[in-house]
Amino acid sequence: MTASPIEHSTFAVERALPSSPKHAFRFWSERDLKQRWTDCHPDWTVLEDRFDFRIGGEETRRWRTAEGQELTFRAHYLDIMQGRRIIYAFAMTFKGETQSASLATVELMPAGSQTRMLFTEQIAFLGSPDAFGMRRAGTEAGFDRLIEAIAGHPAL
Repeated sequence: MTASPIEHSTFAVERALPSSPKHAFRFWSERDLKQRWTDCHPDWTVLEDRFDFRIGGEETRRWRTAEGQELTFRAHYLDIMQGRRIIYAFAMTFKGETQSASLATVELMPAGSQTRMLFTEQIAFLGSPDAFGMRRAGTEAGFDRLIEAIAGHPAL
């Protein structure tokens, strides 16, 4: 069996979120609010769902696609500063094989009545050479859903 070449990459995505950093942080740290923007495949069956948002905690999601393939997202939280930043390491698998391993940093900075969010991902791809473009596009689409979720759930 020949190992796939590893492709290393880093990318950053910046978004203006329509709330304070404290409120925006809740959409990362509270399960129900996070699911409002991360549950994007209604035809997938959730097989496992764990959410332990704390330093040293883990988050795991495992799905089965409509075609019967299994995917997983497994994260380990390394650093959390309430309302300011989150650093986590995560791996993604498809059909039981690791596709990528990443270090992600989320920074939330006040910007007037909004929040400037800067997401940086350092990634090692172990699979398809097309994976980088798909990952970046999927990440950007997710953050567009985050904006919609925050706008639909204003701070009290």
